Parts: sequence; C-alpha cells; structure tokens
Amino acid sequence: MILAGEFMASLDVTIVNVATATIQNDLHASGAALQLIVAGFVIAYAVFLITGARLGQRHGYGRAFQFGLAGFTVFSLACGLAPDTGSLIGFRFAQGLSAAVMVPQVISLIQQTFTGASRLRALGIYTAVIAAATVIGQGLGGLLVSADIAGSGWRPAFLVNVPIGVGLLIVGRRLFPAGAVNRERELDLRGLLVLAVAIGLFVVPLVLGHELGWPAWTWASLLASVLAFALFVQVERRVAKEGGSPLISFRVLRSPGLVPASTALFLQWASFSGLTFALALHMQDALGYSALTSGLVSLFTIGFGVAALTWHRLPRRLHRLLPTWGLVVIALTDAGTGLLLRDGHGVGVATMVVLVLLAMASGCTYGPLFNRGLSHVDTADAADGSGVLITIIQLGQVVGISLPGTLFLSRVSFPASAVTSGHALAVTGIAVAGAALVGAGFAHRTRRVVPN
Repeated sequence: MILAGEFMASLDVTIVNVATATIQNDLHASGAALQLIVAGFVIAYAVFLITGARLGQRHGYGRAFQFGLAGFTVFSLACGLAPDTGSLIGFRFAQGLSAAVMVPQVISLIQQTFTGASRLRALGIYTAVIAAATVIGQGLGGLLVSADIAGSGWRPAFLVNVPIGVGLLIVGRRLFPAGAVNRERELDLRGLLVLAVAIGLFVVPLVLGHELGWPAWTWASLLASVLAFALFVQVERRVAKEGGSPLISFRVLRSPGLVPASTALFLQWASFSGLTFALALHMQDALGYSALTSGLVSLFTIGFGVAALTWHRLPRRLHRLLPTWGLVVIALTDAGTGLLLRDGHGVGVATMVVLVLLAMASGCTYGPLFNRGLSHVDTADAADGSGVLITIIQLGQVVGISLPGTLFLSRVSFPASAVTSGHALAVTGIAVAGAALVGAGFAHRTRRVVPN
C-alpha cells in the first residue's frame, strides 16, 4: 500500500520529462519555465520532506500518508487541467508539498521495522519501486502523450494519477491504520522558513539566469543564498539550545557514515537528473523523436531496478567498494553518452548499452549508500535520518536540473540542429561525469561503515 504511494510520487517525477517538449509547444513555455515545471515539484518535495517525516511522528504515519496522498491526487488533477504555464508551475509546487507529507512515512517505517539483512531486502524493494516508477513513467508518459487522447496532449501525464490516488485512498482507509503518535517533538517552523528561503534564493537564479541574461539580481540572489544557509545553521543551533527539535538534528548528522553517504548520493542524483533532463530535450527537440520513442529509449532505467534488487547477492568482498566503483562507472557512462551523441547521431545500440550500464551502476550505488547512511541512526531518530537522506537526494535532482540543465540550454536554442544539440549534450555529459567522480571520493569514505 505505502509502496504504491511511493511509486506514484516517483512516477510523477519522470513522466513529466517525456512531456516537456509537448508542454513547450502547447503552452509556449520558455526553457526556464520548463525547468520550473520539472524542478518545482522536486524543490517543494525537498524543502518539506523532513517536516513531512516529523508530521508522521506527531500524527501517525498512516494519517500523514493518507493526508499527503489526498493532496497529491487533487493537485494532479489541477496540473492536468492547468490553463497556462504559471498555474502549472504553481500546481506542481503544491504536488511536491503533498508528496513531502506522503513519501517519508514509507522509509520511516522501513527504518523502524527492519534490521540487518531484512532491512537490506526492504531497501532493495523500495529502490526497485523507485526504479520501476522511473521506467514506467518514461514509457507510460511517452504512450499517453503520443496517443493525444481527445486532443489532450500532455495532460494525461498528470491525470493518470487521479484514479490511482482515489483507489489508494479507498483501500488505505481499511488497510493502513493511523499508528502510534509522538507529540513530544515540535515542528521547527523557523528552520523550515529559513531553509525554504535559502533553497529558493539558490535555485531560482540558476533556473532563470540564462533566460534573462544573468542580470545583477541573479548574482545577488546566489550570494544571499550562501548567507541564508549560514543563517539556517545558526537558527538550528538556537532551536537546539532552547530545548526544541531542530529541523535537522545535529545528533543525526553525527551518525557515522551519514554525511559522506548523503553527499555521494547528492552528487549521484545531480549527475543522473542533469543528464536525463538534457537527453530528453535532445531526443525530442533536436533528433525529432516522438514522445513515445523517447520514452522507449528511457526504458534503459530498468537496469537501475534490477541492480538495486540484486547487488547484495554479489560476493561480500565486493560490497565494501561497490558504491565507489559504481560512481566511477556512472562518470564514464555520463561522458560516454554525451560523446556518442556529440555529432548528431541517433540513439543506437552502443548508446543504449552505455545507458543500461549507467542505470545498473546507479542501482549498485544507491542501495549500499542509503543503507550505510542510515545504519547507525537510532530508531528514535528514524524519521529525521530518512528525511535528511531523501531531502539530500531531492536537492541533488533540483541541482541536476538547474545547473547541468542551464549548461545545456545555454549552448542550444531550439529549434536547433542535431549536431548543435549533440555538442551541448556532450559538454553536459562531461560536466556531470565530473560530479560523479567527486561523489566516488565521498562514497570511498563510507567503505568502513558496517551496517547494523
């Protein structure tokens, strides 16, 4: 039941990638607006995840899950009916808020319920659900958009969530009880506000800067974001000193392996999101692929789910360095994808092989790092620990769409030739490969963390 909710939220992140070109044509959306449509969901999701996890503690995981699911369903309907770009961006943001209440309950229950090998299996299934949603999202998105049901174009990519959400709400009332509550830990509204401002100051100029020609306010906003993040640290320290419950617990951050594992995951997802965002635009706008063809190419992500479910069956002597070498392979395949498509060639067998290797390396990296990051977090801090890791991953996706996305869009103006777009994709691929290599260094620092 709860994994079905996770599936739906993850599906909504990827299904939109395939619909971006159609949205651009139908709503006359700019490149910056497309980035906000994709990233707006993830920004809200990232900012409110830890608060969503805390709401589950205070009001019961079941109740919080169903509340978030109801909001997600309503705003999916609103996205599907959005009349213009501005309202679509706003509804995507509201979707992200709802997902932030729904999704943390899943990983909190896994963290509290399972230990040892059973936790590895549970996290493997959780990762496989994310991967399956990615695969199905790309394929289903392409099918729905290409079908152009009753002239609806991209809208079914959002409307498909509505019957699923309604069904889960009906079933969930019987199968998913509210659960125990713990109202001792208060919501850190001060920390939430400062963090939201800091992330907004950082992301908005990255998304809009290229489109507007990098006016002075974009650089001022980036500088202000640094100050806002510093202020966030001070606010959290003050909340802790006053005996409150800071948004991010310093006790959780001191857990062995959490910081290097979360940093490596951040860089992994920034790399992956940046490449797939640019690749989707390149295939549809430059190579002329239909949404369905683009979605079928994106089925390479099935390798992520296969690897996530099977990596723990590899010889144990390989487990220690698996995330490190996984990120090295990710770097090589990021760069390889860009270079193979650099001269405007279509996606052939060689490119698909490289993309499958990229997905499998990602699956072999994600599971071990997630487990190491949470392995020494106390059960009482499960919600905070899972919230921190998922927030970091979502921020990685935001940065991936914003920075590499801006790098790609700064080098191509659609409609563009396949060669021009291919060169932009090659530069983007090399850039995200560098991020993955840095991530490999952080992953290497987790090799001595022994899961409980």
